[in-house]
Amino acid sequence: MSNGDEHPGTGRRGYVGGVVRDALGAIRQLVSGLRTAFLALLVLILLVVCVLTVPLGVGLLATPAALRALHRLAGAERARLARFGSEVVAPEPPTDSPRAALRDPTTRRELRWLARHVVVGLPLGLLGFLLPILAVRDLTFPLYWRFVPADVTATSIGIGSSTSWADAVAVALLGVGWIAIILGLGPAMARAQAHPGRRLLAAGPETDLSLRVAELTATRAAALDAHAAELRRIERALHDGTQNRIVSVTVLLGAARRMVARDPAGAQELLERAQSAAEQALADLRAVSRSILPPVLSDRGLAGALTGLAAECAVPCRVDVDVPRRCAASVESTAYFVVAEALTNIAKHSGASRATVTARLTGGRLLLTVEDDGHGGATAPSESGDGGPGTGSGLAGIRRRVAAHDGTFRLASPPGGPTILEVDLPCGS
Repeated sequence: MSNGDEHPGTGRRGYVGGVVRDALGAIRQLVSGLRTAFLALLVLILLVVCVLTVPLGVGLLATPAALRALHRLAGAERARLARFGSEVVAPEPPTDSPRAALRDPTTRRELRWLARHVVVGLPLGLLGFLLPILAVRDLTFPLYWRFVPADVTATSIGIGSSTSWADAVAVALLGVGWIAIILGLGPAMARAQAHPGRRLLAAGPETDLSLRVAELTATRAAALDAHAAELRRIERALHDGTQNRIVSVTVLLGAARRMVARDPAGAQELLERAQSAAEQALADLRAVSRSILPPVLSDRGLAGALTGLAAECAVPCRVDVDVPRRCAASVESTAYFVVAEALTNIAKHSGASRATVTARLTGGRLLLTVEDDGHGGATAPSESGDGGPGTGSGLAGIRRRVAAHDGTFRLASPPGGPTILEVDLPCGS
């Protein structure tokens, strides 16, 4: 809670920083939508060609392939939207049969999305790509206007020429206008680009959501399994480490008490051993408590905690964290565990010379990437958490923890490397 003596400039700086972050996030979202919009244009052209060539018989043969391309593109758009916001729940798998597609509600909704994404998403994506270029071009014009030929237009919109400093400054003011458009309209443009996909690609009321219910049931089971595994780990750590050391302290103190009268020197030695065992038990107890919820997360936040993990890693590790606000404590704890396990695996098994940890907060989701230049060959555990050859319990534990948050886990580790671990977690508040 802030008090009344807080400097007013702090709130203004926070507001301006939030506006800038939202605008940059919107530009990234618009540019990512440009790719799917361009592919949507190609798929739309393919479908139109199939319809026009049906009388020749070619269209009937090519339509199943075109429908599969449509369904894959719709799936890619759902995944893209999930990276920048809430998850878009997929409906039942649609059909590839041309006749059944005419009656399939999912295919009809995807076709409507395809047309709207081309009409709306493609121009907005182009704007998201061009506006930053136009802003930089016009804003920096005073730096090079003297080198521009007199018959070349000065502005990025193709009108006007520059013959004086006043003209150059006027062009720079146009660049300021582009920036104002990005800051003021960028988020709205990103929402407009995403709206057709969120409305038409999500499961409709007529869709059977049994698959999603089964997925959430499996997620709940994974959460319970992860919780039980964590309790077993804590119990083993307390039983095998701390408890044994405390028993040793008790035995040593009893022996020292019996020897204190007849052998003071021997009793002193036993007391020193008891003190050493007590200090070690305290260290073990602190280690267990830190593994439950590391205090560094509360003290320094996720950025500081990940920086600390990188500093302790045996492999040189670079950290790049852009998480401007706090996530839920359980999400931060899971992120910390994921990076800790990944760096431990890198140090033990990868043979890497360097590693990189990246954390981004985008659209309400925390995106983690851990990459190393090792020899690769790591195998992702199965959905059930069972590892295959080359799979350690660390990766299985990561998958279970991520599944408990309804997140996604991806591992790419071809022989020869590099190994890239990606985790996507919904960032609750």
